Amino acid sequence: MHTADQLIARTLGIDVEAVTADLEYQSVREWDSLGHVALMVALENAHGVHIDDDLMLTLRSVAAIRAFVDGDRVDDAPAPVPERVPAAAPVPGAVPTLTVHRGLDGVVLDHTAITRIDGAEGVLEYRGYSIHDLARRASFEEVAHLLVEGELPDPGTLEVFGKELAARRELPGPVLDLVRSLAGAHPMDALRTCVSALGALRTPADRSRDESLAEAREVGLSLIAQVPMIVAAHHAVRSGREPIVPPAGLPYAEAFLTALLGEAPTPAAVRFVDKGFIVHADHSSNASTVAARVAVGCRAGMNSAVTAALAAFAGSVHGGAAERAVQVVDEVGAPEHAERYVAERFGSDQPVMGFGHRVYRTEDPRVRHLRETVVELSQERGDPRGLAILDAVAAAMRPYGRHGLAPNVDLYAGLAYRLLGLPDDLAIALFAIGRTAGWVAQALEQQANNVLIRPLLDYTGPISRPYPGAAA
Repeated sequence: MHTADQLIARTLGIDVEAVTADLEYQSVREWDSLGHVALMVALENAHGVHIDDDLMLTLRSVAAIRAFVDGDRVDDAPAPVPERVPAAAPVPGAVPTLTVHRGLDGVVLDHTAITRIDGAEGVLEYRGYSIHDLARRASFEEVAHLLVEGELPDPGTLEVFGKELAARRELPGPVLDLVRSLAGAHPMDALRTCVSALGALRTPADRSRDESLAEAREVGLSLIAQVPMIVAAHHAVRSGREPIVPPAGLPYAEAFLTALLGEAPTPAAVRFVDKGFIVHADHSSNASTVAARVAVGCRAGMNSAVTAALAAFAGSVHGGAAERAVQVVDEVGAPEHAERYVAERFGSDQPVMGFGHRVYRTEDPRVRHLRETVVELSQERGDPRGLAILDAVAAAMRPYGRHGLAPNVDLYAGLAYRLLGLPDDLAIALFAIGRTAGWVAQALEQQANNVLIRPLLDYTGPISRPYPGAAA
């Protein structure tokens, strides 16, 4: 055991066995802001040093504190660590040089073991498994287990996991009442509001008690089960039907479609929705996932994290792009108009929806799987027109692919929902159902080694202005 470990454990009031190299500031509730100050004071008293603000920011982990204490050791006994030379005083009126990464572009937020993306090569993997293998071979329940629990389940584990999700589907009465009152709302607004309401119903009266990792997992699994039921219930109510709870024995995608449509879905529809949930399940540090992690960093809890993620996801340049992409079919009208449409969009400096991505510089690896199911649905419904239009637009956009404007996951998704007879405004909500598993996994990973996410802003406004009428 390192000589610093007992001091850390004693000051923070935790077991010394919990003092490991990867323990960091705010990764446990005891090491909060006040605990960190107490720890710095304890280090000063134990080693006869002065810890200034800069050093205090550096000593944010057990590994850093151990290295600090080891800086001047004699044999096995800790010797006093020399007082660090304070930083030079800032020059009055000098403006510090800051590097601003707008939109946090290029900033690595943290470590993760969930999703790997190689934007240059068009690679997407969940915990080491290619999205191509998962989309073609796995069920959504398997992928949800992989994301949340860390491994693909064996058949017995998968059966238990599927039953666990099925047992959590039913919505509380107050949430169903809320769904009915929101019949005229956009599906994403209804979903976000109802997920927030679930949190209010689950939250203990004592808000001072932080949610444990085990409790967060329980809430997360319930959300994975209940989010599709909220979407289905809202669609049922606005369609003039009463919400239903699907039979417990139905798989995840089939249960959702049964509740959504009020009848048994076709096998092709189930295959598309299951595959859609898989390819949408996670995408590393996208905007909604960062929103979820920020909420967890503040110890707001799993329900708040998913609510925050839904709020960000609904934006028109995030999940909302799926709803806008299907409108390309209407705007183009016929395959032979595709080239003119693309030229007119570029000529008026407007984007072609369904193309380009913040990460991928080549075709989004999820596209091929959604297109495959659109082909199947188009054949089943005898309606090839939409597919032909989108393929023609993709061909017209091909010269721009080398500049990163390749098809993205939104291009074919909305058309598939149309072929299922669903309104366009459900596209984002169906995307969010699959992504809930990723948000839950990301939130759990954040909480397991938590830290408050608090970036800076470079202030560019006026400085030290006199208040009007104040005495000089």
